[in-house]
Amino acid sequence: MRAESPSTEKPSAVARTGPAGAASAGRALPQAVVALLLVLMLFVIVRLPWAGDLGMHAATVQRLRHSLLHPGNPLVDAGTPSPYYSPWMVLLGCVARITSLSVFDVLRIGALAGLALLATGVWRYVRTLSAHRAAPALAFLALVLLWGPQLFEWSGFLGLNSLALTVAYPSVFALGLSFHFWAWLTRSLRDGATGWGTWLGLGVLWALVLLSHQFTGVVATLGALAVVIAARPGRQALLRLGAALALGVVLLWLWPYYDFFALFSAGADLEAIHRPLYGHLAGRFGLVLLGVAALGLRWRRDRWDPLVLFFLLGALVFAAGGLTGHYSWGRALPAALIPAQLAAALEAVSAGRRSVRAGWACVLGAALAVGAWTQAGTLGYALGRDALPAAVAAKYHQPWVGYQWLTPWVKYGDVVMAGTWPARQIPAYGPYTVAPGYPDVFLPDAARRAAAVRRFFAAGTPDETRRGIAREYHVRWVVGGRHSTEPWLRQVATGPGGQVLYEVMR
Repeated sequence: MRAESPSTEKPSAVARTGPAGAASAGRALPQAVVALLLVLMLFVIVRLPWAGDLGMHAATVQRLRHSLLHPGNPLVDAGTPSPYYSPWMVLLGCVARITSLSVFDVLRIGALAGLALLATGVWRYVRTLSAHRAAPALAFLALVLLWGPQLFEWSGFLGLNSLALTVAYPSVFALGLSFHFWAWLTRSLRDGATGWGTWLGLGVLWALVLLSHQFTGVVATLGALAVVIAARPGRQALLRLGAALALGVVLLWLWPYYDFFALFSAGADLEAIHRPLYGHLAGRFGLVLLGVAALGLRWRRDRWDPLVLFFLLGALVFAAGGLTGHYSWGRALPAALIPAQLAAALEAVSAGRRSVRAGWACVLGAALAVGAWTQAGTLGYALGRDALPAAVAAKYHQPWVGYQWLTPWVKYGDVVMAGTWPARQIPAYGPYTVAPGYPDVFLPDAARRAAAVRRFFAAGTPDETRRGIAREYHVRWVVGGRHSTEPWLRQVATGPGGQVLYEVMR
């Protein structure tokens, strides 16, 4: 009998959906989820939920819109500098100045730019760590979802809920630039032929990150230091690195809007504000322990792994801040979180055997699901509470209402007497408040102003004392929560929560 010849039939559709098809689906799924999250963020930007520091950044754009060269303090009527006048905010101030867009529309433009920088920066940096097609998408998911079972929101921290509330902040812009900075630095160190122009450009980019958001600049610096240590560059590269560093320091020194180096002597107010960063660590960041385990595996494979070095530097600074009482150093915590989150994602595509990778991917998927459920209330910032199922609506935190109800009467540059909570929002519309709603290291009489506000609203303060405070600070309006009997205050309007706007009669 004639021997059978090898079959020439094409593989069936079922065969094509074997390991190769499963791998393709494994790549497509995280990419699709990332696309959905980015669409969600676009809807969030349209709504632009107000919480935290949004009023400060809106006030900064307001001042730059009216005076690019001498904007003065963004919150109170004083000619002091401010670290909020960063290159990024100056650019947004120029956009506001040359267009008819509202300040909040300008912040939406800034949010779009920051989100684009972040997404592309993560993609570029992860590409220096892994060539796997699914790696950038998995890394992005880990950065926004791999946090903890307790909701946490803070500027410069990339949890999905935190990102939704801070996407218009300079911290997101600076963090996006940081990922690009690390990617550019990594490639430059690998390419021995990189010219002087590239290295000097890195120095400019480093200074830009530091000036735009100082705390994120520390994270960027620690990440860059890890990249350099891991690369163990030669003498020529070190010389060019030194030139880039020198150029960056010169630019920091020359920045005209505030003295960057004066921030090193900031007062105790910053420490008190940042002390909560050292609480509830397991609840807020417990899922990141998966990434710490991944870093251990990476360290076994490579003692000079840049993510391991990055994590160690960030953890060291964070721990030193807690031990010495410099709680503002806690803002360096993303320098420990980011490499751990990236390592957790990369282990799913870089571990040795396929079975190990599959097992790790299952564990990572479960952790990401927990993180996503914890932050499910973020959907409310895009869709509104009424569109959410009851279980998700319970996780949603209502944004601040705002003080637009004042604008028919209170004009740009008017001084408003208000407590701390409204003082965080009122300057966003153009007026000033007597005391800043946020700590201000460049305002020498900040404590005196805060004391004056407390005295003004205290129940036992004599009428003449209140009137004297109003005259001293040129108060034109008062926002209070009680009925006033002073003859020199005229009720003009009422707002949410029983707040009342009074006009100071001359």
